[in-house]
Order: sequence, then structure tokens, then C-alpha cells
Amino acid sequence: MEILQQVGVSHRVTQNGLPWRFGNSFYRGERVFRMEAPHDDNDRFGPMINLQQQFLEQYLVEACEANPLIDLRWGNRVTAVVQHTDHAQLQVDTPEGPYTLSTEWLVASDGARSGIRSMLDLKLEGASYEGRFVIADIRIDLPLPTERLAFFDPEWNRGNTVLLHREPLGIWRVDYQLPEGETPEQALSPESLKTRINAQLAMIGHADKPWEMDWSSVYSARTLTLPDYLVGRTLFMGDAAHLLPIFGVRGANTGFQDAQALAWRLGLVCRGQASSALLANYSAERVGAAWEIIEEAGKSTRFMTPPTRGFRLLRDAVLSLSLTEAFVRPLYHWRTSRPHEYSHSSLNCRLDDNAQFAAGPAHGAPPLNVRLAPDQFLLDHLGGGFDLLWFGAVDTLPADVLASAAQWRAKGLPLKITCITQEGDTDAGLQASPADAPWQQVLSDPQGRAYSRYGVTAPGAAYLLRPDQHICARWLRLDAQRLDAALVQATSGEAP
Repeated sequence: MEILQQVGVSHRVTQNGLPWRFGNSFYRGERVFRMEAPHDDNDRFGPMINLQQQFLEQYLVEACEANPLIDLRWGNRVTAVVQHTDHAQLQVDTPEGPYTLSTEWLVASDGARSGIRSMLDLKLEGASYEGRFVIADIRIDLPLPTERLAFFDPEWNRGNTVLLHREPLGIWRVDYQLPEGETPEQALSPESLKTRINAQLAMIGHADKPWEMDWSSVYSARTLTLPDYLVGRTLFMGDAAHLLPIFGVRGANTGFQDAQALAWRLGLVCRGQASSALLANYSAERVGAAWEIIEEAGKSTRFMTPPTRGFRLLRDAVLSLSLTEAFVRPLYHWRTSRPHEYSHSSLNCRLDDNAQFAAGPAHGAPPLNVRLAPDQFLLDHLGGGFDLLWFGAVDTLPADVLASAAQWRAKGLPLKITCITQEGDTDAGLQASPADAPWQQVLSDPQGRAYSRYGVTAPGAAYLLRPDQHICARWLRLDAQRLDAALVQATSGEAP
């Protein structure tokens, strides 16, 4: 949601989506585990929101259409890619005829069946699981809360798993595993869908409820990734780069993280403000993130759909024990999506005070949000470039730091300074932005919430955030030389 906030569509998601934070797992008619996603007063957004993908796509397309820098070309299909040392050349087919397009860098985000990936003869690495699932969105009025419902080994689908989710506009998603050997064509036949959905509704006590089909499909869980997301002049992201299980809301969320990680790097490289080494760093970080997700999501997938007899014996033992033994119930936890922490990134400053902080987000971590006022949060005021957080009054900001920031901005680097002060009255939040320096702003934090969350015990500390909102440096004391060193490393991957 924080990424969607950066591109101006989060308000539409919160207006139309259904927030939730509890997940329930059932076995033999008993609820054996209840998960509560963490949420506190400093979070602007709920931990999870259900919204059908087509609506989110609509919001993003409309945001693109409103941006004069974006040219959406519907009905254009890439039919060939030729890579050169300094550019990529594409053959594009359209209803009006083909044309050739040259680009300094090509971003392949053309989905799970990526044609560009195939044209470059690239192979995904990892595992594909045999278990298949039907997703069926049905229109029905059920008197149930907006919570995740997972049913293991239900009477009508022995040995398999069924998921149930509420979606907006009176839709419920029924997600059930197929018996081994059943084909997608058999599973999606109207009679098969009707029989199984009726069985699920009967199991939860709503056999008499009328319903109608909205949409259905079949999918199988995969944990696959390209070994490198930078191949010549082509960069991969989203499903073109990796295929990950949807368990734990990892599907589109991971693609959003890819896009946020790549956009700022590509912008700097195209403007000549960074070398292509920054794009290699994108690949290193996001491939690492994909493998971490594969490790975690693989555990959830093996629990949902055991791939071997051994895994099934272990899973079934957990199910049986969970009826009487509380210690095994956390194994039902499905490991939800979260931002990756790039703790070993080459963009992290080697000459800062990271190790001297006793608390707060460390190298590579995402920033912590802070409620500054009833409807005002720290992250509302950040983004769009590098963010320097100065913990202290604006008049205590060292002159050489201010001058250095102005020089970096003059060279075209997007950099904003935010002074977080505990001074002033109880009116918290945005206080000022100088007319002659709109890239500086003052946030009032009279209760010291930001100071506490960021481990700042005395004024004069500072944090530097990358444009994709990960910490790349933090200091107990800051001067121009230290800021310069951090920005050089964050834009090159090399310490000065």
C-alpha cells in the first residue's frame, strides 16, 4: 500500500477494498489456528486489503493515462528483440501494421508467459508443484466476517485444501485444490464447479444460499526465478522475472516491489547520473529477494499442497496433533508478504554509524511509519527521490550539509530534506516548507514518536532513504563529507 501511495492510487484501494487482519484454519470441523496480522497506531494502512485485480489494474492504468510522460500503446505486440551493446531493438506488430522501436533499455514486464523471456532463450530456476487449484469468484450474500478461512482435509475434498475470502461488491472467492490427475478442462466444467461450490457452502452451513458464477480459472503453485534480471540491455520484473505462489499475498505485491526498486535506478542511469552498475545492483537485490520469498512461500506451499508422500505424512501429523496440542498450531501460519531487507546491499554506506544505533531501522530496512497527527503520517511526506531525515530543529541543520544537498540537487539528483523537530506546540505534522527551498520541510513531532521509533536519543542524528524507501545510511552526527560519501555509494554501489 505504501508503494501505491507513492503513485497516487492508495486512496482508491482503501475506498473500495475490504481491509482484514485475521486468518482462520479449520480441521475436522474445528478452528485449530487463528492468525492476527500485526497492526499498530503508527500504521496508516491495514495489514491486508482484498480487492479484485481488475480494479487495481484500472486504477493504475488511469494513473498512467493522466501522466504526460507515459505512452500506453494498446494492441502492440513485441514479435522480436535484438540486443546491441548500447541499445535493444524491437519489432512490434499492431493492427495498423508492424514497426521497429529502439530503446536504450528494455524492461520486460510481460507476464508469466513472457514472450521476451522466450525470445532471449532464458530459463527459470526453481520448482513447480504438481497440485492444481481452482479459483472461483461467486456472487453470494454470506453473513461472515472479512477474514481468511482455510479448510484442511474437508469432507468433500479429502486430503486437500479449500480457501474462502470475501471480496468487494458481494463476491466471495472459493479456492480449492484438485484431486491428482484431474485436468483443468474437467475442473472448470459447469457441473464440476457447481457440485464443489455447493459442497463447500453446505459444509459452512449455507447450502440454501443462491449464488452465481462471476469468474473461474485454474492455477498451480510455482517457485521459479531467473538467475539474473539484467540480461544485456533488457531488465526483467514481475512475473516475467519470477513465478511465485500467491499464498501470503505475494503475487502482484512482489511485482510492485520490483517496479519501485527499478524505476529510480533506471531514471538515474538514463540521465547519466549513475552507471549501469546500479542496474546490476537491482538484479542482485531482487533476485535475492525472490529466493527469500521462494524459501518462505515454499514452506506454505508444501503445507497447502504436499509434493511428496513424506511431506504429506508430516503435514497430516501436524493436522492431527493440532486438535489437541497447541504447540504445533503456529505451523499453520502462512507467512505473509513483507518488504525485503537489503542488509548486505552494496548501496549501504560503509562509513556511517549504523552499528552504533541501539534501535530503529538498520541498513537496507524499510522506514518505519509514524503517526504525527490524527490523519498525518511520516511516510505521507516522503518519496519521489532520496530523503534525508534530520532529527533536530531546522536552525541546527549544519550549513555544509545544506550546501552539499543543494549541490547534489543542482546536478539533478532528487533529494529532499525533512527536519523532524520536537520543538513547538502540540500541533504535530507538516509545519513549513521554505518558499525558496521547497525541497526542505519541517515536521513537528512533539511527543517524540519518530525519535523513539528511529532510535534517536539526541538531536543531530540523521537517516538517508533511497527513492524506493530503504535505509542506506544513518548517523549519530552528520556533516557534508559523510552525506557525500553515502550518496556516492547509493548511486554507484562503490564507497568513495
